[in-house]
Formats: sequence, C-alpha cells, structure tokens
Amino acid sequence: MDFSETEEQVMLREAVAGIAAKYGHGYYVEKARAGAKTEELWGELGQAGYLGVNVPEAYDGGGMGIYELGIVAEELAAKGCPLLLIIVSPAICATIIARFGTAEQRSRWLPKFATGERKMAFAITEPDAGSNSHNISTTATRDGDIYRLHGTKHYISGVDEASTVLVVTRTGTDAATGHGRLSLFIVDVDSPGLEKSLIPVEITAPEKQFTLFFDGVEVPADRLLGAEGEGLRQVFFGLNPERILTAATASGIGRYALERASTYARERQVWGAPIGTHQGLAHPLAKIKVELEMARLMYQKAAWLYDADRGQEAGEAANMAKYASAEAALAALDQSIQVHGGTGLSSEMGLADMWGMARLMRTAPVSREMILNFVAQHSLGLPKSY
Repeated sequence: MDFSETEEQVMLREAVAGIAAKYGHGYYVEKARAGAKTEELWGELGQAGYLGVNVPEAYDGGGMGIYELGIVAEELAAKGCPLLLIIVSPAICATIIARFGTAEQRSRWLPKFATGERKMAFAITEPDAGSNSHNISTTATRDGDIYRLHGTKHYISGVDEASTVLVVTRTGTDAATGHGRLSLFIVDVDSPGLEKSLIPVEITAPEKQFTLFFDGVEVPADRLLGAEGEGLRQVFFGLNPERILTAATASGIGRYALERASTYARERQVWGAPIGTHQGLAHPLAKIKVELEMARLMYQKAAWLYDADRGQEAGEAANMAKYASAEAALAALDQSIQVHGGTGLSSEMGLADMWGMARLMRTAPVSREMILNFVAQHSLGLPKSY
C-alpha cells in the first residue's frame, strides 16, 4: 500500500489550486449573488485540460480517472470555489457516455467535455420517486426515428448553463418485478416542449436548481445512450463518481474552513497571546483536522477502487466517503465560525455563505439515511429495512 500521490497527481493538485487562488471565494460569492456564472474560472480550467482529466485520451481527455477529477474538485473547494457542475458534467455524464456510448456517441460528445466547452446536466430526480429509481415515471415512447418524452424532473442543477441534459426515463416495465426498464437520452435544453422552472434555494452557488417539464419532447433515436432498457445499470455506474466527487468537494470545503479558522487562531491576539494558545479552541480544531483526514482517506480509497473497477467495493467506499466528508465539512464550518466569534457570521469572513452548500451534501446526491441503509444491508448483512 502506498498513500503518497504520484508526481503527476501532485502537479495537478498544485496547478488547480493555483488557478482557483487567482479567483478565490470573493469571486465565487460575487458571481453567485449576482446570478452570474463562473465562466472565467471554468474557462481557464477547461483550457488547461483539468475539466477533462477523466475523459479517455482518444477523445482529447487526460486519460486519468475519478481520483484525478476528485483532486480538481477538492482543490477548487479548498480555495472557496466549490463547483457543482464538475460533479454533474464530467463526473456523471462523461463517465456514463465513455462507458456505455456507441463509438459515434463517444466521438460526438466527449471531446468538448475534455475542454470544458460542453456542460451537460443530469436529470434523474422526480417529485414522487425520491431515492427509488425504479419508480421513475418520466416516459420515452418510440415513434419511428424519434422518441417522445413526457414527465417531470425535480432539482436539476445547472440546466441554465448546460447545452444538453442526460435524462433518465422509463421505456418499459419488467413484468416479473414491476420495476421500470430505464433508458438514458441526451436532450437539447432548448428542445420544443421542454420547459424549466427555477427553484429558489438558500444556497450561495452559481449553479441554480430547476424543475423540468417534458411535454412530448422529440428526441432523435441516436440520442438514446447505449441499449434501450439498460439505463439502470448505466445510472448506477455514474452514481459512484457522483458520490466520490461530492465527497471530494466536501473535503475541500472542510479544508477551506479549517484553514480560515487556524489562521485566525494563530493571528488573533487576546490578553497578550494568540487565541490558538487556549485548548478550548486548539483542541476542537485539532479534532476537525483528524475527522477531515479520515474522510479524505475514505474518498481517496473510493476513487482508487472505482478506477480499479472494483465494483461492489467501490460502491461501499463511495457511500461511506460521501457520508463522512459531508459530516466533516459541516463540523469544520461550524467550528470555524465559532472560533471567529460573532464575526464568523459576517459576509466578510466568507464562512456562513458556504454552509448551504455543505449542508446540501449531507442530503444530496443521496441522504445519509439511505447510506446507512446501504451499509446496514450490504456491509453488515442485516435485513433490508425499506
């Protein structure tokens, strides 16, 4: 076992951190509050090839893995710029297309992921399906050379800045189980019959959330990803990267908060000594450091297992990593705010405005309760509880 990163991985980490530092948390918050996008940051990352590190080299990508994409997400968040679309677009969509797309589909869609020119949203969540993908009700019905999509998707990130959306639909029903036979389609966001409605949320982020309405949206048959009815397998192949990248981003948020708190505790003087002298502040911060490092180890393990194509092992680790990192990020933010006292809630400190994003990661893309269900059933062998 070797826990040290390769020279290439270290260089990637340093390069992304350098770009993110040029922009910083102030830039991120200013864009988010103005309803603007972080196009300059995204563009520079794409131009350098960092948004496509996990895209195969044959399609102009870096030919690396989810581990390296996790480095990109973590370093951005560690500088106060957590970007949800990195989780959605290159982690979920590009990964699924690279694995299940036809040769023509891979050639058509993947190269612009690698440069960051393509942003693709991912639409799976529905108001009445919750965490149960088998109950998806958005349908796709074949009619000659097209499919017609009907249904509703809920809490879909970044549709307003994506050109396409990867939509999970029901194209049939398994007679034995009653579960939906799922299929994935790449849909243009400006397709006739596709409408989006903004969902106001209390999260400071450039990416907005939407409800999508599909009313007879016509999609060419060549936009079906892979084989019809194989969507469930495709979806689950993409959800582990989603969990891993969420964990990487949460770990970065935790690092950001801890760095701010530690700097303040070293520099802030009260009664002639830095406040970090006192164990009442030093010990909680040390505890956060321990918790963050444990969470980072789990997400790095999950990414390594995924890149090694270790199936069930990667699923277990990805779920655990997402759980641990979200909890550690929230604890780090809370303690950092506490160390700063009342000023920790000021806009100037750039801490409280990160809480919404960190809190989201406790719930999405899968709730901690469903993760505990997974661990109880699959890791401990306990009876299924839901």
